[in-house]
Amino acid sequence: MVSAGPARPCRSGTWPSPLPCLSAARLGPQQRLPAQAAPTESAIFNFQSLLTVILLLICTCAYIRSLAPSLLDKNKSGLLGIFWKCARIGERKSPYVAVCCVVMAFSILFMQ
Repeated sequence: MVSAGPARPCRSGTWPSPLPCLSAARLGPQQRLPAQAAPTESAIFNFQSLLTVILLLICTCAYIRSLAPSLLDKNKSGLLGIFWKCARIGERKSPYVAVCCVVMAFSILFMQ
């Protein structure tokens, strides 16, 4: 009997293959295939990512309002009023927003 070489894990798009395909059922307890990595958290459930998204929203709305104020000023209430409120926060609290941006950038670049 001729050996086809070492057995390898199954991959999509390689069937039929002359090499045997490994499955977890055919492997012993010491030879199990590595598990897949767990999915990462979304920005809603990760507090630092949520703060980053909110900070970027505030900065973006303030920038858009500085370029075209009529876009955000006509929607001061309702669902689109959130963007007007974020622009107001970005304008009135700009020193604090700038400090938060620097702190967030430092934490993302050097802490993670």
